[in-house]
Amino acid sequence: MQKRGKLFIIAAPSGTGKSTIVNYLMSQGLNMHFSISLTTRAPRGKEQNGVEYFFTSVEEFRKHICQEDFIEYEEVYKGCYYGTLKSQVDNQTAKGQNVIFDVDVNGGINIKKHFGDNALSIFIMPPSIEELRNRLTKRGTDSLEVIEQRISRAEYEISQAPFFDKVVVNDNLQTAQSEVLELVKTFLNQ
Repeated sequence: MQKRGKLFIIAAPSGTGKSTIVNYLMSQGLNMHFSISLTTRAPRGKEQNGVEYFFTSVEEFRKHICQEDFIEYEEVYKGCYYGTLKSQVDNQTAKGQNVIFDVDVNGGINIKKHFGDNALSIFIMPPSIEELRNRLTKRGTDSLEVIEQRISRAEYEISQAPFFDKVVVNDNLQTAQSEVLELVKTFLNQ
């Protein structure tokens, strides 16, 4: 019988470097496979449907809610939903694949509740709110209004860090990547 894959939850406020850390982990030869979330938001930059996210309408997303297709879902901003489909995760772990979740903080907490000790949850902490604002501004993908919404949400999200198994501060990307990689390797060897 094939050993089921393990689950890794990486969550952080927007602009903290979460996706960069997830991409780094994916390149480390750990049989990591991305959990692609379903979202109602529009693609940013060069994002492609089925690669970074599955993009859908609010109506289609709500159908999935009614059919109880999600492990977790969240309306992160008004009219902007994100969710993790049960079927995708079950198929991947049954094949022995390790699944990594790049999710918002509430999603991370809910996934951890669903999977318990079969998942490792890691919160990526920004060095400060001001540094987070600088990173979001430099990213150049959001309006000032959206940046301020993200900062307001980040203050709440930081308060949720104690609900994660581990917290890593990303004040230096290479150091944060190394810390997260060591946590993942330790969990894989348990």
